Amino acid sequence: MMSDLFMFFIIIWSFIMLGLLTIGGYFMFRKFLKRLPKEDGKSIIDWEEYYVNETIHLWGEPEKQLLNELVEPVPQLFRDVAKQKIASKIGELALKRNVDYISQDIIIEGYIKATPKRDHKFLIQTLLEKNIDIQPYEALLDK
Repeated sequence: MMSDLFMFFIIIWSFIMLGLLTIGGYFMFRKFLKRLPKEDGKSIIDWEEYYVNETIHLWGEPEKQLLNELVEPVPQLFRDVAKQKIASKIGELALKRNVDYISQDIIIEGYIKATPKRDHKFLIQTLLEKNIDIQPYEALLDK
């Protein structure tokens, strides 16, 4: 009786460990793929870091606060990664437009372009709470 219970525990534990290793391996593999250099010699993460570093001086305190509010629904574990991805897209837009500072419009456009469509509901809700007109961004939200 005792050995049957122990054997059952070992089998269940084996499945749990296999599941956790699979999940961890999946995320590690995705990170590995993002680190592989592309045709230009830089990886996705290299470009993200470049855009963030090149535009860090353009960010004001209200803009940083808006970005932090927009990434609030992301679980704490993944929030820094999401913030870097969104900030890099915002930085890319700022560099392409050669602006002197990061504006609210660039933040919202960068957020829309950097996030999947399912995250746009929270963006719309946040913008409406802040009394920000969403009409200029509707074309981007429909894509």
